[in-house]
Parts: sequence; structure tokens; C-alpha cells
Amino acid sequence: MSAVEGTIDLSAPLRSADLRRAAAPVSVVVDASVRDRVERGRDFLRDVREEERPVYGATTGFGALVGFAGREEEADQCDNTLAHLGAGQGPDLADDVSRAAILVRTWSLAQGASGVSAHVVDGLAAMFTTTFVPAIPRYGSVGASGDLIPLAYAAQALRGRGQAYLDGSRMPAAEALRDAGLTPLALDGRDALALVNGTSLTTAATALALDSVRSSHRALQALTCLLVDLLGCDPGFLHPRLLGAYGHPGAVDVADGMRKTLAGTLPAGTRPLQEPYSIRCSPQLLGAAEDALRYVDGVVAADLSSVSDNPLFFPDDDLVVHGGNFFGQPAAFAADVLAMVTAQLGNLAERQLDLLVDPARNGGLPPMLAAGPGRQHGMQGVQLATTAFVAEIRRAAVPASTQSLPTNLHNQDVVPFGTQAALRAYDMAELLRLLCGSLAVGLRQAAHVGARRPTASGCAALLDTLVEAIPAVDPDRALDADVRRAAELLTATPPG
Repeated sequence: MSAVEGTIDLSAPLRSADLRRAAAPVSVVVDASVRDRVERGRDFLRDVREEERPVYGATTGFGALVGFAGREEEADQCDNTLAHLGAGQGPDLADDVSRAAILVRTWSLAQGASGVSAHVVDGLAAMFTTTFVPAIPRYGSVGASGDLIPLAYAAQALRGRGQAYLDGSRMPAAEALRDAGLTPLALDGRDALALVNGTSLTTAATALALDSVRSSHRALQALTCLLVDLLGCDPGFLHPRLLGAYGHPGAVDVADGMRKTLAGTLPAGTRPLQEPYSIRCSPQLLGAAEDALRYVDGVVAADLSSVSDNPLFFPDDDLVVHGGNFFGQPAAFAADVLAMVTAQLGNLAERQLDLLVDPARNGGLPPMLAAGPGRQHGMQGVQLATTAFVAEIRRAAVPASTQSLPTNLHNQDVVPFGTQAALRAYDMAELLRLLCGSLAVGLRQAAHVGARRPTASGCAALLDTLVEAIPAVDPDRALDADVRRAAELLTATPPG
């Protein structure tokens, strides 16, 4: 088992960086203030039940069957909550997504408004010190009453039912818990409902996708600058007066950063007066992406500080409120915006690589940047692959948040499909990383086959880093691993 590194404090705000760290063993701290508010919420639930006030899911059926009585025994009511949700299908979610989703759920429950037992929060926190990962099928959530089916699989695995992973190996969950030194969670009906009745998977996948797309967005700014310098383009398209007149904050900020990277560059004087849009309009494109990503930043920050549950308990006000905080519409919209941004950033990377390999537009460099055209093929395979990546991204970019379908006897008569939007954005973000890696390998190869040495120190430093990590393509070889290495090099350190 891996060593535990770092801590996540449940009394502090949850951040995207915490979700990334939770992919590996980490200490999740349940301090006295957290325990106190969780226990107060639980005590209040007990008082409410003794007063026979109505509480959804404590004694009732679920969803459309709320009008029927649930099971009388607490442990039986837990089974009543979870058993029917074992209907997911498809491949298991990636480990980082599953663990991030459970961390989001743990933080939400730790706010004390869900009425859960304190030992539930303790048990969830203990999981993070190990490599335990519930096996959660991808398909089954509509994100309308939270991520019911995926989170039910997580809850069942933590009870020792179903399947889980430990140290990367899939096995029965009871065996994984035992080998990890974890105690199976004991849940009553309220505990079980609180574990599943929230948008934690949707939030986690959106947050992880956002981090990845932001890293690629930064990488594309740097790669565009390197392209400009290698080809000897005039950087006038980044002039502050030009972008100031444009007026969009993201474009102004992106252009400012690109000018800093290109500081000291000397145009070759051999390029056309106006470059193709993939160069000339890059600050407008990347700037619009920045503005859109800032919107997604705000949604993710709100979701990470959200208690997405039903009902909620407020002891200080003697209040039990039934409602719809589990409705994942904000993240659905945000993930769809993220998908659109990803598609256009992917278009930019692919078009820039296409320009770079075309001798009619690349300043006379050999076709496909081949060291010996015909005898060698340089970037030809990589360029074909990038076309496939972009096609896949475009196919996946259809908005999910507009696809509402009624379900659950029309109890859930509108649904956001945020889970689909978020997981789709997560997948698309990985393809965008590979497009960045492909462009980077192309730029490195351009330097090998005759592009000029960059004249801006920032661009020269980036090229030197790529040259050190990626050998020249001479002779031809498989480049799949080089593309992945370049992508990792460019996007390995997203911000906290």
C-alpha cells in the first residue's frame, strides 16, 4: 500500500487541488468542530423523529414511492435505500474520479446538515488513507436526484458489498476492506440516503475536467508562441492597443501573457502581412476560452462548497427542509461549456499542427516535417491521429444539459444530465491533452528539420525543454509515447 502524503481538513473549504490529491492515499482530518456539527445534526434528526415529524427517506419509500411506508428497522431501511439502485452498467469509473466523488460527498456530509452518524464521516475519512476504490459503473445517473446509482455502488462497496479496487487490483469489496484494514460501514436509512442523494460524482468529474482543460489552455498559449517564433511571424496581432480595442477581458489577459512569452522575438520578415487565423486570431480564441473557463471556475467553486442533499437539517432553527439541492443543473451547464471550450481548443491545436506540416504555409519546411520526405514520413502518422482526436471531441460535444427526459413516474420530470456532461468533459479533456502533446512534438520536429532557432528567451526555453525530452524523428519511429510524454510535460502541474 502507498504511503499517506499530506492532509485534507474537512473544516476548511474544499478545493480542486484536494480532489487531485485524493487520488493517492491522503489523511482526511475530522476535527472537533466537524464532529460537533455532525453530532448536533444527528441529535436533531433523532428529536425530529421522536416528534413524528415527516422526514423523507427515514421512514418512507424513495422517489416516486415516497407515499408508501419504508421498512421499520433502521438497518433494513438502509438496504431499502441501496438495493434497488444496483442497476448501473458499463466500465468502472477511473480511480481518480471515484475517490474525488467520495471526497466531495464526505465534505458535504461533514457540514452537519445531512443528519448522518458521525461514524459515517469517520469511515469515509479512513478510506482515504488507503488505496481502496469502490468499483462504480459509468452509466446509470441522470444527475437529477443526485448521482444515485453511482454513489449507491460506492456506499455498498464501503459496506463490504459489490466490488472494489485495492492497489489497483479488482476484488470483492469485503476482501478489499479487510486487506486495507478498514471496517465496513454500518448505515441506517438516513445515512444511506445521505450518501447517495447528492451531485458529488458530477461535481468531482467537472472539477477534474476543468483542471485538465485549464492546463491544456495554458499549454496552447505557450505552444502558439513557440509556433510564432519558430516560423518568424510578426507578433503584431498581440498588440495591446489592438486587444484593448477588442475589449474582452480574457483576450486582453491572454495576449498580455503571450507578449511576455514572446518578449525579444524578431520577425523573420518573410511571412505574409496577415497570418492564418490559427495564429492571428489565437488571442481572441484563447481569450474567449479564458472567459468561459472563468465561468466554469465559479460553478465548480460553488459546487465544492455546496451541501447537495435532501432533506437538510438546521438544528439552530428547528428546521427540516425538503427540496432539490441534489439537482445538478449548474454543473451540467458548466460541463457543457467546458466541452465547447475543449472542442475549439482542440480545433486550434489541430489546425496549428496542420499549418506546421504544410510546406505551402510553414515557410518552406519539408512536408510532414520529414527529415527525408518519401524515405521518411515525420509527423504524418501523428497528424492523422490528431484528425481522429478532433473528430471524437466534436462527436462528444453535443450538449447534455438540453437532453432532459422524464423518469421515475414523472417524479423526476426534468433532469439535467449533469453526470453525463461531466464524465464526457473529463474524457474530452484527455484528448485535448494529447492534441497539445502532438503539437509539441511537431514543434520540436520543426526545429530539427530547419525552422529557425527561437529569438524570444521564453520560447527558446520551451523548445529546449521539448528537445531534452523528445528525440528528433530521424529516422521514423512510433511516436505515441512521445506524444504522451510531451502532453505530461506541458500539463503536469495545474493550479491549486
